Amino acid sequence: MKVTIIGGGVIGLCSAYYLQREGYEVTIIERGDITDGCSFGNMGYMSPSHFVPLASPGIIAEGIRHMLSSSSPFYIKPRLNWDLLQWGYHFWKNSNAATVKKNAPHLNNILQLSRQLINDMRNEIGDTFDMETIGCLMMCRQQKTLEHEFHLADDAEKFGLKVERLKRDAVQQLETDVEVDVAGAVLFKDDCHFNPGKMMVALKNNLEKKGVNFQLHTTVTGFEKASNKISAVITDRGKFDCTEIVIAAGSWLPVVAKMMGIRLLLQPGKGYSHTYDHVEKNIKYPAILVDGRCAITPWKHQLRIGGTMEISGINNKVLVKRMQGIYDSAKVFYPGLKIDFPPVDKIWNGLRPVTPDGLPYIGKIAEFENVVFAGGHAMLGISEGTGTGKLVSEIIRRKHTSVDISAFKPTRFQ
Repeated sequence: MKVTIIGGGVIGLCSAYYLQREGYEVTIIERGDITDGCSFGNMGYMSPSHFVPLASPGIIAEGIRHMLSSSSPFYIKPRLNWDLLQWGYHFWKNSNAATVKKNAPHLNNILQLSRQLINDMRNEIGDTFDMETIGCLMMCRQQKTLEHEFHLADDAEKFGLKVERLKRDAVQQLETDVEVDVAGAVLFKDDCHFNPGKMMVALKNNLEKKGVNFQLHTTVTGFEKASNKISAVITDRGKFDCTEIVIAAGSWLPVVAKMMGIRLLLQPGKGYSHTYDHVEKNIKYPAILVDGRCAITPWKHQLRIGGTMEISGINNKVLVKRMQGIYDSAKVFYPGLKIDFPPVDKIWNGLRPVTPDGLPYIGKIAEFENVVFAGGHAMLGISEGTGTGKLVSEIIRRKHTSVDISAFKPTRFQ
């Protein structure tokens, strides 16, 4: 059985990992070299705590409030684009408490599945990507924000997650080397973090040793169809026959789907980050800076700051003021942190694939019986990677899936 996977990000590699284990002959087609996508420059969180979908109450009002700010953490570039208008309509329609209540359990299921699986993957591919299992802090400067996070912690406990509610002094006791300025935080103890770039390299090396074929710098241009199946992938470097096909193309998911005659609602959400290679007095815990809408991650003496959700189409244009907002937030939350604003040419940016309801697309479509879609994970690609890979393998093997995937149906907005 030949499985062709389009996309060499974390979702594509995790899908290959589980399919190869089941004896499939796997080929990964990737337009780049797998070292420049969102799977490399993100914050490296494996976060069961992130069970609230991006489309949630208040997010629309926040986006409108920030619309004219060049340093805002959330931004939708106004433009006349039919796909964006339809995506925006469904995003607005799903940003309510009732939909969040319906979708959160499904998000929780795949997040917890992924968290369970990452330990086994680390044991197999090697403990080389700086994984730590100390949890993640949701840091709050304002008291009202802290009270909201405490309420969210109540919901987390209902899902079986372990949490600790911390006031200012307790947070400072955790961060012994750097002064913090917060009202308090919630420590989600089930979360872990690692260096995503190192994890991707370790996973790719493991797959190559196991015989997975990588076709890098290869662009998909079309598909060969036979009845209700895709029989081959056509690229600028030749044709690849396949028995099964997995579409894991990240923010390019709609572009690839359109070649099949399938329409998917998805928008690329640009994020920025910068990694400091040596911070003498570093923080100890990864943290979401809730009021600042950004994040910070330590790996020994390395430190990464990142964030923003910029819906402005597929482009890699760096808006420096967005990085300025991230940097300023980090300095406000950690006044004792000694870091300088990064050089412009050292600011990383990547495109996260965002669905209108904050849930991924995972599953088959009616048009082609041998096609599985796996994408649209927004900011949770790393967090949901292993779980998605496992589910893709189960779908292709016609097995009962580890969690209910009905909410992830790729055609749910058609």
